[in-house]
Amino acid sequence: MKRIIKGENVLNVPNFISFYRLVMFPLILVIALGGYERVFVILLVINLISDIIDGNIARLFKLQTRFGAALDNLADMGTYFLALLGIFLFRWEQVRPHAWFLYLFLAIFAVSYIVAFIRFGKIPGLHLYSAVSAGYVQGIFFFILFVWGFHAWMYYVAVGWGIIAYTEKIFVLLRLDDIRPGVKGLYWLLKKEH
Repeated sequence: MKRIIKGENVLNVPNFISFYRLVMFPLILVIALGGYERVFVILLVINLISDIIDGNIARLFKLQTRFGAALDNLADMGTYFLALLGIFLFRWEQVRPHAWFLYLFLAIFAVSYIVAFIRFGKIPGLHLYSAVSAGYVQGIFFFILFVWGFHAWMYYVAVGWGIIAYTEKIFVLLRLDDIRPGVKGLYWLLKKEH
């Protein structure tokens, strides 16, 4: 079964997994707002694991597409939102003394999307190595936070890695002529230019 959009077959396993995360977003949101922390954590962890799985399947089986990258990025934004909402609803007392660092990350995160919209008019479907690894570290942090509690060192590693990753993403977006899958990072982009 194929569905071709702009020359890409978009009906593939990684895109179905990303679509699952998008479909689950409203349900997880309602569960979080209802105060059902345990169910929220279980569904959020499934979303985080599915984020790891879809990207690895796409790379391993060469199923990367622009559509899939954009879909995954949209699903990632939803998962980020849910994780942050979970922090504010269920763990804010522990995080509050360190909130400045989270606000710095959120500002850089927002700037990366603003740069992408200004330059390309779309969400940045880039999956730089730094951003992917930051997502893994942040996923581990969220899991530990909700299962075993807050650990400041893990918080600073996870959020700090995100700051570095999204700062790199901004520089990459400023150098690219178009958003495309397969861009590894600024180092590789500069190396390719020379």
